[in-house]
Amino acid sequence: MNNLAIFASGGGSNFKTIFSNTLDNTIKKSKVNLVISNNPNCDAVRFAKSKSIDTFIINNKIYPNTKDYDCALMEKLLEYEPNLIVLAGYMKLIPKMITDVFDKKIINIHPGKLPDFGGKGFYGMNVHKAVIDRGLQKTAVTIHYVNERYDEGMTIHEEIIDVMSYDTPESLSDRVLQYEHQIYSKVINKILNGEDSNEKKSTN
Repeated sequence: MNNLAIFASGGGSNFKTIFSNTLDNTIKKSKVNLVISNNPNCDAVRFAKSKSIDTFIINNKIYPNTKDYDCALMEKLLEYEPNLIVLAGYMKLIPKMITDVFDKKIINIHPGKLPDFGGKGFYGMNVHKAVIDRGLQKTAVTIHYVNERYDEGMTIHEEIIDVMSYDTPESLSDRVLQYEHQIYSKVINKILNGEDSNEKKSTN
């Protein structure tokens, strides 16, 4: 059985989809056994608790010392021995200590094309607003490995998505999120079952 550790900061819609897909065998032979968050009051943590999934809260308020923060996170991950760490709307940078030890075992999903719409400040609605403001006809969902810098890890999968002439940042966000829910679990399943590929796939 593959162990999944999920990092989430907000509503957790991708996490909820991933959890459901471990039950319906979209993600085969896998179980979410830990959810880590910087936000103890977020929906992702509430959902995890409702499903009896262990949670761990880590933030600068609890661990103001950087070394203590990094070591606490490392200790928790080593305790649960995840086969894959999945970022699902997690808003904090992963410490270099963690990315070094779990090299090629941490992935993130980004609601835009990388590197064009990546880096600090490019998250959530900010990405979709930038795409609309630039008048682009295409955007993307990008799944990538995580290193110690925001959105700079190697791309695993890129899904090209049309931007409609009538799109607002909100409507584009809704459609991109639907693609995220479809794609993330499939890529997770490929990685866990030894079918990882750097192939970039277009919807067109």
